[in-house]
Amino acid sequence: MWGVPIVLLSIATACVGAMGDDQPVMTAAELGALPHPAADHRLRYGNEPSQFGELRLPPTLGPHPVVIVIHGGCWLAEYGLDYMSAFSDALAAAGAATWSIEYRRVGDQGGGWPGTFVDVGRAADHLREIAPQYDLDLDRVAAVGHSAGGHLALWLAGRAGLERDDPLRGSLPIRLSGVVTQAGIPDLASYTSPDGCGSAVPGLLGGDPPFPLQLLRRSSPVEMLPLGVDTTLVIGDRDTIVPSSQARSFADAARRMGETVVVTEIAGAGHFELVDPSHPGFRVIREAIFGILAR
Repeated sequence: MWGVPIVLLSIATACVGAMGDDQPVMTAAELGALPHPAADHRLRYGNEPSQFGELRLPPTLGPHPVVIVIHGGCWLAEYGLDYMSAFSDALAAAGAATWSIEYRRVGDQGGGWPGTFVDVGRAADHLREIAPQYDLDLDRVAAVGHSAGGHLALWLAGRAGLERDDPLRGSLPIRLSGVVTQAGIPDLASYTSPDGCGSAVPGLLGGDPPFPLQLLRRSSPVEMLPLGVDTTLVIGDRDTIVPSSQARSFADAARRMGETVVVTEIAGAGHFELVDPSHPGFRVIREAIFGILAR
């Protein structure tokens, strides 16, 4: 495993008030109706149709800290990065460049195992190519991901611990300062919710459960611990798509490895509010991201 020192030895859990239980949670249709502000630049990191990223720059002078934004959608081709546009735009307005990445998904040619993972790694490492032109500070890079994108954000942090000859690792994985997930999925083997993305996991991993442990150690963040970065897992207490047990069991496992994971529960929030910059939970997520970048 890679030699990142782990010096923090506790786990913190917090609950943040937002909407009451008498308010309906956001639906997927309402999520899709959020504004889709255009990016400053759309840049390719490969030749396949889905191998690109959208870069948004803050209004301040650089060098800019960077947030890699990874969208969810059950790792499926029908869901793309557009729904994260408003979220990415709000982070850029707050002072960080955002690199919102697209990647091959299940249903795309080459998507699933291992193409989805290869693309996420390549997209992140592509920051080295564009950093000089856009004045990006690669000493301050965080990753944030929603739902299946939260799985990929955690995986991105853990891939440096893969074997050096593993093609998923890459020759020089970009170093992350930390990860924030919004209803992320850190444990693929235990995620079987029929109301969520559980039925998509076999397509992502290219086979049916039970999955070989060696495969999970290359794909499932809980099996890749320790990740060696600060991690905040944000969950909604009314999320019926990704159960809170995903975050809590991951945090317990990380604590046993000597890592610090903050689990923050947003009261009254479902699955989709966590990417809405007008929701009170956005402040929590923004502060977690900028706290990581400041450290």
